[in-house]
Amino acid sequence: MDTLFTEMEQEAKRKAAPLAVRMRPRSLDDLLGQQEAIGPGSWLHAAIAADSLSSVILYGPAGTGKTSIAHIIAESTKAEFVEVSAIGGTVSDLRREIAAAEKRLTSHGMRTILFVDEIHRFNRSQQDALLHAVEDRVVVLVGATTENPFFEVNSALLSRSRIVELTSLSDEEIASVVQRALVDERGLAGAYSLDDEALDAIMQVSGGDARSALTTLELACDMARAEDTHAITAAMVKKAVPHRVVPYDKNKDMHYDIVSAFIKSMRGSDPDAALYWLARMIDGGEDPRFIARRILIAASEDVGNADPQAVLVAAAAFKAAEVIGYPECRINLAQAAVYLALAPKSNACEAGIDAALSEVRNGPVREPPSYLRDRHRPGSDQYGTYRYPHNYPGGWVDQRYLPEGLERGCFYHPTERGWEAYRVDAARRDRPDGE
Repeated sequence: MDTLFTEMEQEAKRKAAPLAVRMRPRSLDDLLGQQEAIGPGSWLHAAIAADSLSSVILYGPAGTGKTSIAHIIAESTKAEFVEVSAIGGTVSDLRREIAAAEKRLTSHGMRTILFVDEIHRFNRSQQDALLHAVEDRVVVLVGATTENPFFEVNSALLSRSRIVELTSLSDEEIASVVQRALVDERGLAGAYSLDDEALDAIMQVSGGDARSALTTLELACDMARAEDTHAITAAMVKKAVPHRVVPYDKNKDMHYDIVSAFIKSMRGSDPDAALYWLARMIDGGEDPRFIARRILIAASEDVGNADPQAVLVAAAAFKAAEVIGYPECRINLAQAAVYLALAPKSNACEAGIDAALSEVRNGPVREPPSYLRDRHRPGSDQYGTYRYPHNYPGGWVDQRYLPEGLERGCFYHPTERGWEAYRVDAARRDRPDGE
């Protein structure tokens, strides 16, 4: 039971808490942004308002309101709200909470909402421990994750939960978060002012992350206090956070999303976009050899024989990444990425080998024509006559190389771009019959 002493302790904790914690929304009306996910008319809004929530996994970048939504649920529900750490929690901890939830349900008819922050950090055995409790509704799971749950969460657990995706906040929403914190009694209570340039600076460094915006504001307040002023300027914001931390996780979704954007930008012949995504990877500390490998793959996959030089440039960039490393190899990577972006494009080689592999794996077993077979084995003198192309004008002779049942042009379909187009035309000109 809470006492006056307990309340005093809690009040002291609230005052000492970071600004981002003190400004955490207490109700659905307080929550800024995420209108599609939790705004009026959404499933989640209706479920929280009616206190009829079923298991849900909140998925989105840091600072988009996942933990805030969980606390709103805690404030509004009549069910018992329990938090379990996905970092330090064990299977035993989970089983203990599930057993308590089952007793609550059977003895008092009270539901339990189990909040698991960073649920992607649970290992398979921990996630499996949740499965039956969620399936039998012993607990209502509220999971929060910055990682794609379809990759990081047990598929059986996913099938029993609703996925709600949250997005980064807009600049306008970040501005509202900051301005509310300036005047709210839980926040700065009007003790500081903020000019437009300072607000713009906070929006720039936050990158759509409300928690980051409030942390930056709090640090800027420290700068203002040190200068004995109540007016926060852009210069103070930049001193407090001199370098924006752009989110990048080398092993998770962000990593794959950005490298995908990088590859597609080179494929789409946009050198500026290729350089931007390359810079994101470099700034995030990505292994330069990983980047170089992606460039080397793209050189054959997307440029191919439209510009055979591309694979040599990419291979040189890979060698440079191995030998030189950061920071200088950023230039080599940039040169290769821009070269590929500007090069003519052909995926004829990739499409050709994939078509040939499909035929090999799914078609009948086809034998080489006898005159193409090895001549060193006994009985090879019975094979047909092989016509040596160099003995003929143009170094070419009309001769079947494909097995029976397949005809020229079945796999390789050259583009009409770059060196590839030139060579196809040249080959036609060099052949006596024009084939």
